Amino acid sequence: MMPALHGLAGHPREDEIDFSAIRAQGAGGQNVNKVSNAVHLRYDIAASSLPEAVKARLLAWPDQRISSDGTVVIKSQDHRSLERNRADAIERLRELIEEAAHVPKARRATKPTKGSQRRRVEGKVQRGQIKALRGKVGGRNAD
Repeated sequence: MMPALHGLAGHPREDEIDFSAIRAQGAGGQNVNKVSNAVHLRYDIAASSLPEAVKARLLAWPDQRISSDGTVVIKSQDHRSLERNRADAIERLRELIEEAAHVPKARRATKPTKGSQRRRVEGKVQRGQIKALRGKVGGRNAD
């Protein structure tokens, strides 16, 4: 489990999450046809108690799990038990929120040093001299 970020402890809250049990897809024998073990988790971003900055970043997040109306939908069906699928879905939602809450450090533009510029140009000149020596030996008067 990832450590909670400052100000996000306790998120997502259980009362803000809506679960629905559905039948899992794929192989699994008779059990998969009889039991509803997969989980659909729904989380309304706008109605949540997240900080406004995190809500805005989540709503702008390019993720297919976030619908156009601002609802996160996560489907979990990896485990055979409903409880483990619920826990997995909550953990994936928590990771999504923590990922959106992380603000990347702004990049500061830097210039190359004078020495590195000089070394680059010297390397280019040297390379050009090597290529200039690749021409045909002699010249027009070689006949």
